[in-house]
Amino acid sequence: TQYSFKEVFGTLVEQKELFDVVAKPLVEDLIRGKNGLLFTYGVTGSGKTHTMTGSPGDGGLLPRCLAMIFNSIGPFQAKRFVFKLDDKNGVDVQSEVEALLERQRREALPIPKTPAGKKQLDPDFADMIDVHDGCRAEEVDEDNVYAVFVSYVEIYNNYIYDLLEEAPFDSIKPKWNSCNTPVRNGDFVPPQSKILREDQNHNMYVTGCTEVEVKSTEEAFEVFWRAGQKKRRIANTQLNRESSRSHSVFIIKLAQAPLDADGDNVLQEKEQITLSQLSLVDLAGSERTTRTKAEGSRLREAGNINQSLMTLRTCIEVLRENQLYGTNKMVPYRDSKLTHLFKNYFDGEGKVRMIVCVNPKAEDYEESLQVMRFAEMTQEVEVARPVDRPLCGLTPGRRLRNQAFREELSRKLQLRGGPVAAGPEEQSAAELFFQSFPPLPSCELLDINDDQTLPKLIETLEQRHKMRQMLAEEFAKNVLAFKTMLQEFDSSVASKENYIQGKLAEKEKTITGQRTEMERLEKKIKTLEYKMEILEKTATIYEEDKRNLQQELESKSQKLQRQASDKRRLEARLQGMVAETSLKWEKECERRVAAKQLEMQNKLWVKDEKLKQLKAIVTEPRAERPERPSREREREKPLPRSVSPSPAPAVPVTPLRPRRSRSAGERWVDHRPAGHVPTETLLQPRVPRAITVEAPSERALARCDRYLLTHQELASDGEIQTKLIKGDVFKTRGGGQAVQFTDVETLRQESPTG
Repeated sequence: TQYSFKEVFGTLVEQKELFDVVAKPLVEDLIRGKNGLLFTYGVTGSGKTHTMTGSPGDGGLLPRCLAMIFNSIGPFQAKRFVFKLDDKNGVDVQSEVEALLERQRREALPIPKTPAGKKQLDPDFADMIDVHDGCRAEEVDEDNVYAVFVSYVEIYNNYIYDLLEEAPFDSIKPKWNSCNTPVRNGDFVPPQSKILREDQNHNMYVTGCTEVEVKSTEEAFEVFWRAGQKKRRIANTQLNRESSRSHSVFIIKLAQAPLDADGDNVLQEKEQITLSQLSLVDLAGSERTTRTKAEGSRLREAGNINQSLMTLRTCIEVLRENQLYGTNKMVPYRDSKLTHLFKNYFDGEGKVRMIVCVNPKAEDYEESLQVMRFAEMTQEVEVARPVDRPLCGLTPGRRLRNQAFREELSRKLQLRGGPVAAGPEEQSAAELFFQSFPPLPSCELLDINDDQTLPKLIETLEQRHKMRQMLAEEFAKNVLAFKTMLQEFDSSVASKENYIQGKLAEKEKTITGQRTEMERLEKKIKTLEYKMEILEKTATIYEEDKRNLQQELESKSQKLQRQASDKRRLEARLQGMVAETSLKWEKECERRVAAKQLEMQNKLWVKDEKLKQLKAIVTEPRAERPERPSREREREKPLPRSVSPSPAPAVPVTPLRPRRSRSAGERWVDHRPAGHVPTETLLQPRVPRAITVEAPSERALARCDRYLLTHQELASDGEIQTKLIKGDVFKTRGGGQAVQFTDVETLRQESPTG
């Protein structure tokens, strides 16, 4: 059996090659603001979890996706709590001050902090995230700020549980007894299952799910490994020592928003925030309970796993059928939490990719065939791609310009040795202005007879006053000149505005004329479209009438052909009946003439005998007995009237039942009871010149020669069978009519498949 896929990887393929082909395009779409979904699908023990997580020294798809995300957006990340997720699958943006207050409030609470990037990593997974290739996305908008949120849930027995929830969680408890009921334990508090909701954009999300903001690959993977992976339900089965008993979903949400026009702070507009997510799903393996030897809770888990995977197959098959045949069947997303959670992906809200893991074991042959057949069929399903998000309209390169300005400002501050209150040009002009005034002399009077200090002070103040007046006059001249320049500038601006207004008025007139022409053309187009629609409907009606007339013509021509063939058969039959009837009548006439001749001859012979006897009595004496001549002798004598043939040995004088002759003119009595049911058999009784009655009468029997009784009854197979009982009509001696039945025909239908 051969199956075709977009890409096939061998047993020695490296995780990096698999990531570059399968997951890297999804991460690039995530950074561009698009959603993505990645499945690992296969039989138990085929390597799904290994493909998703990896092994020490060779990380899988999940750590490589995290590393690529943070390598791409690392320098452009926002501070913690600048982006804040709400409980309706949305995101809000806060100012730097609000984010700082939120961080201080979180640090004051006695809540375990999220792991920091500088903390020593857990040796269990430290080698998995040691990715040295430095993979990053090519197209990253540097004028945006980014924040990454992760969440981790599992679907166990068709219930959704939050693996990052702080509630006590024990994958071993509760224990189950032999009756498949949980053992009572007062210390154990079972985790609460989560429910699915639909946001305002018709995307499904897990309500009340814990979403952690992370700032590095190490921090994100530590959340995945410590808080989530150790709580996931696994169990030992006959096929796998650590078999996943639930579907795990690791969701990476990337929030991004543009900077303001200055390139300094985040733009405080919720409409400009883009929230995209990448879902990495490690499906539980499909398995046969006869092979896993599962019992109790393991058997119930296997049933729920197989049921959810079957629902996934059903949804894919219905989508494929709707696309191939144009049907509109309802896709049963709600039959399983797995398909209901990712409903929006199959409706076109993101790109979906599936990795099929196959274990070349002879024992997994049947299951592997089913997996590959389903995976090949999913390639024929096409989902619509969402349109790109529109741009915010701000000038690109804002972050780089703001960064360059800050660097230049810090460099000048270092050169000056301290901060400045205003711009450098304004500060230097003020210093020169104050330095131009003469310095004030000392104002201390140490002696009452001192006559030098006050005159010097008065002289200095007078000089300063004169200089001030000169500066005031110069300032007034400059103000006047500046006002004149402003007036000239205003007049030029006004003239330019008038010119521009005239041009705009002309352009508006042109645009108005073009809009009027466009509206006229649109109306004309709508009128023509309406006419075309009417013509198409008329043509459709005419074509339908044409097809109906053609079908009617064909049926009429076939009917005429059948009637012509029936007419020819009837003519041939009538000709045969006429010939047969003519022959019968000729023979009957000959027979009747011969019988009449014989009867007349017998009568003549009797009369001759009587005459002879009378003559003998008259001529001969009474004593002698007249001798009767023999018949032979009389035959030799010529008769005077006619030659009488020899009499027959026995003349038929015995009275018989009179019977009408069967000739071409015979008529039938067609006796059909009132409850007769017409059948659709090809062979139908055709009785010419028949008198149809519901009950036989003496008058009808007196006018006909033959009798036909139609009798219907229910056969053993449930079908109606029709019996045609035929008979001859005779006159009785008492003057009545009698029927003698001579033949029975049976008409019935049988099923060829019965």
